[in-house]
Amino acid sequence: MNIVLWVLQILLAVVFVGTGLAKLTQPREKLRTNMGWVDDVPPGVIKLTGAAEVLGAIGLVVPWLTGIAPVLTPLAAVGLIVVMIGAAITHVRRGEWPMVAANLALLALNAVVAVGRF
Repeated sequence: MNIVLWVLQILLAVVFVGTGLAKLTQPREKLRTNMGWVDDVPPGVIKLTGAAEVLGAIGLVVPWLTGIAPVLTPLAAVGLIVVMIGAAITHVRRGEWPMVAANLALLALNAVVAVGRF
């Protein structure tokens, strides 16, 4: 089970670092190409979401890997669940059903990590 959790943690960390860094570093005009929802929210919310994703990704791996405050790993997974709930709500409002499915899949994987590491 430990190997499965590590694979999930690393996979999720890669996904959230990628999406989070894009939101932190790219202008809204460039994000609009793949993320139409950016027109519906203030720029600060986009950056805050990106920061939460990057910090959550770090939290999924570093505490458990180092053994320093390992309880932060499942808490990071729970934090990313909250982010995915918000994302799913946003995509439901926009009628973007494939994105809702992706959000729910990431939510479920984070739930497995949270339960497995608590």
